[in-house]
Amino acid sequence: MSFAKDPRVVLTLDAGGTKFAFSAVRGDREVVEPVTLPSNAHDLPLCLETIVEGFTKVKEKAPAPPVAISFAFPGPADYPNGIIGDLGNLPAFKGGVALGPLLEDRFAVPVFLNNDGDLFAFGEAIAGFLPWVNGLLADGGSPKRFRNLFGATFGTGFGGGIVHDGRLWMGDNSAGGEIWLLRNKLDPKSNIEESVSIRAIRRVYAQKAGIAAETAPEPKDIFAIGRGEKPGHREGAIEAFRCMGEAAGDALASAITLVDGLVVVGGGLTGAADLFLPALVAEMRSTFETPSGPILRLDLRAFNLEDASEREAFVKGAAREVVVPGSGRKVAYDPLKRIGVGLSRLGTSRAVALGAYAFALTELDRRG
Repeated sequence: MSFAKDPRVVLTLDAGGTKFAFSAVRGDREVVEPVTLPSNAHDLPLCLETIVEGFTKVKEKAPAPPVAISFAFPGPADYPNGIIGDLGNLPAFKGGVALGPLLEDRFAVPVFLNNDGDLFAFGEAIAGFLPWVNGLLADGGSPKRFRNLFGATFGTGFGGGIVHDGRLWMGDNSAGGEIWLLRNKLDPKSNIEESVSIRAIRRVYAQKAGIAAETAPEPKDIFAIGRGEKPGHREGAIEAFRCMGEAAGDALASAITLVDGLVVVGGGLTGAADLFLPALVAEMRSTFETPSGPILRLDLRAFNLEDASEREAFVKGAAREVVVPGSGRKVAYDPLKRIGVGLSRLGTSRAVALGAYAFALTELDRRG
């Protein structure tokens, strides 16, 4: 499924706690200079007025009339009906705000709202990680192909989204893929986001360095310390990212037992992947202890596709031929159950924007 050459225009929004960035997408790229406005998150009428103003400005700049508006907005929310619930970083939204219907009334086009983790996963499934992996397999002569993907974002929080056979998995309550609420392996009394987030990196570094948490450097600086590029507590920096990788790997292993698909990682912390990705994949390959002995954590093998040797082994698989009983005919057989784990091929922001675009067009086409 590709929308790279689709002529339709969709208006989009990157909604942050302090600012809103509006744009228009056609095919696989933005077609206007984005418009950035303050979110005015403290004042609901002013915030809604800002959203209408932003979309109006990019609509005027767009090369064709939009067929839809589609964007990520924080939850909790009833996304299919466009109703936003109580938001932590946008306090004006209290008690349920019908944002989608408001925009439909103002712009007379369908409006689609989703979670950013969902749209990130959809963008990577349409035009990023999933087609890249299937391309590797095709180029390597492997008959294996993937149709399912779990997208995870590491940043302020731990987000997730599921794509199954070209469709975004929303769930019955708009809560599919909410990985941040899985139990935390490193601290079973808390949820996993407390070990997979910016605040987790800073907290663990502070503990190891013997400093107050509020004085800890930002993750990009902790990463530089871990790489030996800046002065600081290097062992603490390395351990902060290793712990995050272990915790995330445990959560993703749980998710993959249900999804059985590729794993793509995006978000602001992915620049430090060389400090956390090996631990993440190692955790997915770990074992459980049982009365009869250890068993593998997963009924398949996770490969780190950012490592050249692992990528080669992933593509090769264990393909061989077996004889059909009662005849001399042979059929191909690859007994190696496997998934690939790797980084966004689009960049998180672009994946979200393309996911929003593709989701809107998919829904429009489905409705006929």
